[in-house]
Amino acid sequence: MIVAMKRGVSGEELKDFIALLERQGLRIHCSQGLTQTVLGLVGDTSGVDEEALLAHHLVEKVLRVQEPYKRANRLFHPEDTRIDVPGPDGGLRHIGAGELGIIAGPCSVESREQIVLVAESVKKAGAGFLRGGVFKPRTSPYSFQGLGCKGLDLLLAAKRETGLPIVTEIMGIHQLEVFDGVDIIQVGARNMQNFTLLRELGRCRKPILLKRGLASTITELLMAAEYIMSGGNDRIILCERGIRTFDTYTRNTLDLSSIPALKRQSHLPVIVDPSHATGLAWMVPAMARAAVAAGADGLILEVHNNPEAALCDGEQSITLESFASLMGVLERYAEIEGKSLYRNPGTP
Repeated sequence: MIVAMKRGVSGEELKDFIALLERQGLRIHCSQGLTQTVLGLVGDTSGVDEEALLAHHLVEKVLRVQEPYKRANRLFHPEDTRIDVPGPDGGLRHIGAGELGIIAGPCSVESREQIVLVAESVKKAGAGFLRGGVFKPRTSPYSFQGLGCKGLDLLLAAKRETGLPIVTEIMGIHQLEVFDGVDIIQVGARNMQNFTLLRELGRCRKPILLKRGLASTITELLMAAEYIMSGGNDRIILCERGIRTFDTYTRNTLDLSSIPALKRQSHLPVIVDPSHATGLAWMVPAMARAAVAAGADGLILEVHNNPEAALCDGEQSITLESFASLMGVLERYAEIEGKSLYRNPGTP
């Protein structure tokens, strides 16, 4: 249930009204916008007297939420959420609410030389975040599984040298203890419905990049976000990375329609992964442009200094030169969409 408050309600009046609702056994999610405050009533609202609420002098309107997700619902939080991430260089990066966040880096961290070289290059081109896999969920148990904690140390070294906040994927709850230096924790498509992991991530306060499952609906993605948010962590970035269909030309089928759908239903920022969606490096720039044009709040791109020699997913990784060229185009696309693209200090 949603309760929209009248404009001009004082802080003390709001506090007393929330206390009144909490005495009815409800949990209250308060969203204070520039012009209006909206209260989301979480719990068993079947016994709530809507007419009595409407009659209250502080209430403008009351709505019942039909969707099963509550905290992720735009009705609960009408204004777009922006995720703020401080970098080790003191700069603040943003994703959402008019800020286009670009996350770039190799599929896997392979060596110190490789990750630092890629980090320095993508930063120079204008990326705001560095991605790099260290724990790799692979279809085959015989494929390269990542460098593990050693790879994480190398990723942290690149963070220190470049000042870029880092994004890497978590495989299980037991890894949380080594993720202290990670700025954004990625939940991969295979773990989107790992509810035990999602609940645990709800207890931390790091931003979570939540990827859509291989065959998951938009509602299922939002319900996965709800699992995290129900634990108190509202810092979630939704990621469209393609879904499995009957077509085999591309690795997956990029569902660009999910971008406006998610942004209509939810206040959470939405980014797109055209690398995993297509599996083909030559398609990535076109799909990246299309994603921004469709309203995406950011991109996560696989970039490698030598894709042909990559230990993982080289066929879908673009080169350093291709990334730099793409960034110049994306800046113009972002401007058309009314978004600003973060520029690192010293970026030409």
